[in-house]
Amino acid sequence: MKIHTKAVHAGDRKKAPSQIGVTTPIYTAASFITSSLAEQDRIYGAEEQGFAYQRYANPTNAALEEQMTALEGGHGCLATASGMSALLIALHAALVDRTHSVICSRDIYGATIKLLDGVFEPFNVNVRYVDLTDLNALDASIAAEKPGAILLETISNPTLRVADLEAIAQRCRAVNAALIVDNTFATPLLVRPLELGANIVVHSVTKYLSGHGDVLGGLVIGDQEHHEMVRYLSRIYGPVLGPFESYLAMRGAKTFPLRMERQCRNAQGLAAWLRTQKSISRVHYLDDPEHPDAATIWRLLTNGLYGAMVTFELAGAQKPQIFKLVDSLGLVVNASSLGDVHTMVLYPWISSHREVTPKMKAAMGVTESLLRVSVGIEDLDDIIADFEQALA
Repeated sequence: MKIHTKAVHAGDRKKAPSQIGVTTPIYTAASFITSSLAEQDRIYGAEEQGFAYQRYANPTNAALEEQMTALEGGHGCLATASGMSALLIALHAALVDRTHSVICSRDIYGATIKLLDGVFEPFNVNVRYVDLTDLNALDASIAAEKPGAILLETISNPTLRVADLEAIAQRCRAVNAALIVDNTFATPLLVRPLELGANIVVHSVTKYLSGHGDVLGGLVIGDQEHHEMVRYLSRIYGPVLGPFESYLAMRGAKTFPLRMERQCRNAQGLAAWLRTQKSISRVHYLDDPEHPDAATIWRLLTNGLYGAMVTFELAGAQKPQIFKLVDSLGLVVNASSLGDVHTMVLYPWISSHREVTPKMKAAMGVTESLLRVSVGIEDLDDIIADFEQALA
């Protein structure tokens, strides 16, 4: 079954005594009545699938989790309260019975760095940041650190670097390290990391999968080895998504492949136009033959889609010039998110990477002149026209 069909049908229309709703309803109950105490015993003992308490499972969440498991090709899924809570539980599940050491991509979301440095390192988890597009550097780090987990983004935030997932997965298997991949930017339409050897995939479901800016949530989709530990940890500290949010995320995800295709085409068109502008010194987009990871991109992204994120640098600009440009935009939304149906612009220097050290920002290529654009589903001509008038 193809991904467009899975997005529409997976998870919905479970059997009922008589009629079946065309969509999964919102179950707000904090607890559930079973037919007998013996049935409740079997549910709590994981001998039988069912519902007893919402921190353990909820029918609306279960439908979303089934849908996302199908989209990513995983063994199971947990819907969480945010993308960061998804990453937290994924790292915990990976490190429970492994060396408390993480190799993380140098090119990554600023809040992920804060999580590793501010939460994991104080609990004696060793964290090392490495350019994972350099496999020789990764090999040296693996030999030195003997990591329990390696963490990266399929497409990095915000400079759009792409590491060789298959090669990294092979190295993880060789040393029994778990490979955790944040697939938010790529989505399962472009890449399915579990099929390439990853163990755990995380998403901010807030972004492309729900796609309408009205859900805060995350996903942890795991292989068979890790999924039960993810569920076990969730039952203990309960970072679960609410049923209203699960319903909205599931509804949004039914159209995500259609939206994502449009957004990718618009992004490619916007990147092409930006490259013609004298005031733009550099455009980061994955269709560029001169992209430093071009060989990996052509091998990894096989459906002719290169993502819906475009990053560009305004020549010689500092904060005042960037502020002026962003404040001049009319159609494009200035907001701290991505993946919505509307085009959005974000200034990493003051937001997503604000607290990253200057040295690390320089290594990433996050400069004071860099802007990140999440391209929406509007007419491309209108998107370009807005940037054209703002750059004038």
